[in-house]
Amino acid sequence: MYRTNTCGELRLEDRGRKVTLAGWVQKVRSLGGMTFIDLRDRYGITQLAVGADADEELRQTASQLGREFVIQVNGEVLERQSKNPKLPTGDIEIKVDGINILNKAQTPPFTIEENSDGGDDIRAKYRYLDLRRPPLQKALALRHRLAHEVRNFLDSEGFMEIETPYLIKSTPEGARDFVVPSRMNPGTFYALPQSPQTFKQLLMVSGYDRYFQIVRCFRDEDLRADRQPEFTQIDCEMSFVEQEDVLDTFERMMVKMFKNALGVEISSPIPRMSWYDAMDNYGSDKPDIRFGMTIHDLSDRVKGAGFGVFDSAEYIGGIAVPGCASYTRKQLDELTEWVKRPQVGAKGLVYVRLNEDGSIKSSVDKFYTEEQLRGIAAACEAGAGDLLLLLCGEKRKTQTQLGVLRIELGNRLGLRNPAVFAPLWVVDFPLLEWSEEDGRFYAMHHPFTAPKPEHLPLFMSDRKEDLERVCANAYDFVLNGTELGGGSIRIHNAEMQERMFEVLGISKEEAEYKFGFIINAFKFGAPPHGGLAFGFDRMCALFGGQETIRDYIAFPKNNQGRDVMIDSPSRIDAAQMDELFLVSTAPADDKGI
Repeated sequence: MYRTNTCGELRLEDRGRKVTLAGWVQKVRSLGGMTFIDLRDRYGITQLAVGADADEELRQTASQLGREFVIQVNGEVLERQSKNPKLPTGDIEIKVDGINILNKAQTPPFTIEENSDGGDDIRAKYRYLDLRRPPLQKALALRHRLAHEVRNFLDSEGFMEIETPYLIKSTPEGARDFVVPSRMNPGTFYALPQSPQTFKQLLMVSGYDRYFQIVRCFRDEDLRADRQPEFTQIDCEMSFVEQEDVLDTFERMMVKMFKNALGVEISSPIPRMSWYDAMDNYGSDKPDIRFGMTIHDLSDRVKGAGFGVFDSAEYIGGIAVPGCASYTRKQLDELTEWVKRPQVGAKGLVYVRLNEDGSIKSSVDKFYTEEQLRGIAAACEAGAGDLLLLLCGEKRKTQTQLGVLRIELGNRLGLRNPAVFAPLWVVDFPLLEWSEEDGRFYAMHHPFTAPKPEHLPLFMSDRKEDLERVCANAYDFVLNGTELGGGSIRIHNAEMQERMFEVLGISKEEAEYKFGFIINAFKFGAPPHGGLAFGFDRMCALFGGQETIRDYIAFPKNNQGRDVMIDSPSRIDAAQMDELFLVSTAPADDKGI
């Protein structure tokens, strides 16, 4: 036995016990003939003490230890003279009787401590060392607890965990697929699933009325802090349900997960908001409702005053920023340049300052009287000391820009406390979105989402304006400004599914080639069904109070989709290329490969 206890386990009540520990050397300190060693494993740190009265061989071995050496020690648990209240084991130490060096270690390229001195790139290259650090160990432990809670809850609700294939047919409708060449079928390719969508619907046709899996999914798209090329979903589907049944089930799951994994009580029922209200009031279909600063439509109030920019705009909206009337001209200029960035896309910014002394100052003073400006302030529910910021342009585009500005100011003002959780259901999404560029409709969610029953007459219409009014029987679970999960009631009959393909401009031949299997399945008695998928990586990060998901994935990719630790993706040799009937047109790298 290499150890009797872990390095985070022993307490004062263990005084006098003979124990054996094993782990990594965190730190070695020599003080007046005594040698102190911090021994670490994933459970914690325990201090070891080698006294001046220890035999020469033991003291010699202790002097040879370096950072990250793997050792085994025997000794007696004693009460520490100088206790460390920052450590759970800080009241005790081990008086060492023997040290066995199990493996020596090179000096690591960065400190393996709570706060490392290593940058992102070097820690990614040595990810196996970074994973020894307590923050990442806590992150992966949280991930484990959440997965455990999910499985326990869904099992108690009668769900079966069923695996679906990773090598499937490519049906690009949204993000790009990752594709895999088939050696046994030359010139053909598998795709890695963006989600198990069609398979879970087929399981409903098969009679497995409550399915789930915690499943890997793959999308070849640009990356960011909360997106990876391979990610994990809590994927669920239910038969013989309506929207209310799905929301009730997964609302109870989330309430239980908050309580059991974090000890946080979330009140139920969770608030609901229509997509249209979310866009009108927050400029986002995933609003952060932890703070106010909502958007106000000022179009009727500010038009007609001779300010051409506003008079010609389709929409003018504004937000009241609390306590920021003291912003200097330099700060306002910086904010104006910020909204002009391509990521936001506004052409300019109008401000109104409601000074604490009761005076009012605006960048459009010459067009509006003081009375009119105060009316604008009242419409935005602003008071003394607040700052009004106005943008104009196309309605949805401007609302989105105001939503981005709102989140930025929420960050700057410290209004987005990660320890506060404000969940929300967003419902009544548009079923379709029109692309002017392509001259066709696209599915807002995916082509298997059903329209709301009361909107079926609109869905069957050939008029573009009618189709734009159709709401989807869909719903998103939003937490702190992040879409954590989404789902819908599905189309479950062949005629309705064929109508959806028709509306999306997918020909019968194309639909048969890409989706014939599911259309045919619907002809054999598909039950009404619906489901929901949660982004598990995002859930872990938000529960952990972080915005980036990388610390909650053992071996993530960087922003270029590369694993710098194993140097992947990489070229394959000519023999493999020939075997797969592939020819590369990519330029050779600096190695000539």
